[in-house]
Amino acid sequence: MTIRTLLVDDEKLAIQGLQLRLQKFDDVEVIGTCANGREAIRAIKTEKPDLVFLDIQMPGFDGFSVVKGVMEIEPPLFVFVTAFEEHAIRAFEANAVNYLMKPVDEDKLADTVERVRQRLAEKRSAEEAEKLKNVLSEVAPDAAEEFAAADEAPAESSDRYEKLINIKDRGQIFRVEIDSIEHIEAAGDYMCIYTGDNSLILRETMKDLERRLDPRTFQRVHRSTIVNLNLVRQVKPHTNGECFLVLDSGAEVKVSRSYRDVVARFVH
Repeated sequence: MTIRTLLVDDEKLAIQGLQLRLQKFDDVEVIGTCANGREAIRAIKTEKPDLVFLDIQMPGFDGFSVVKGVMEIEPPLFVFVTAFEEHAIRAFEANAVNYLMKPVDEDKLADTVERVRQRLAEKRSAEEAEKLKNVLSEVAPDAAEEFAAADEAPAESSDRYEKLINIKDRGQIFRVEIDSIEHIEAAGDYMCIYTGDNSLILRETMKDLERRLDPRTFQRVHRSTIVNLNLVRQVKPHTNGECFLVLDSGAEVKVSRSYRDVVARFVH
């Protein structure tokens, strides 16, 4: 799989340096360079690259304007490259694959390219599955229905679920490993994420967050609480059929009667 890549920066030396560093990756093909945002928008729409390394501060259209300028088409993956650290939060809000500081560190660049590979592999797998469903619906409708039913069934593999989550809290971006999360409590459209030694606020609904977590590990134990079952150390019975789960950190989480089946797996 070749990653067709566009480089956008108004500094020639920066583009040359990035081109040189990208040569070590056999699957990365630099298909063009642009010196400003307007050129970048035209090139993205005509060349349809898989990946764009994008400087943020440029004359005329800045990097964020470029992203907005190609939203009417299927956009490529973006990696922001800049000398200004204060743009990091906006970069993550723009769903960038990564945010690299100039001069680009080779190890961080290698990590970024690996992330790009994973994103593209997931995207292409989804596209191939969709093509197959379309073909089946025309030539074998019964098979298409079975395919759709299997697609809706819960996946056995945990690969589809996130391993790392970015949380913007108090003006900073925290990168939290999913396995380190002990429990999650809902407060309206906000989630309180507890990792044992820290708590962070994530602006997201419980329903949306649940889709990102492996249900074999993370289970709802209350209308507004999700628990990491791997970090449960004790079950304490309570009145009216309720109980408490004691977690690694010593925190206690109540399990309502509606979710008693979650507790059952600890006592069989």
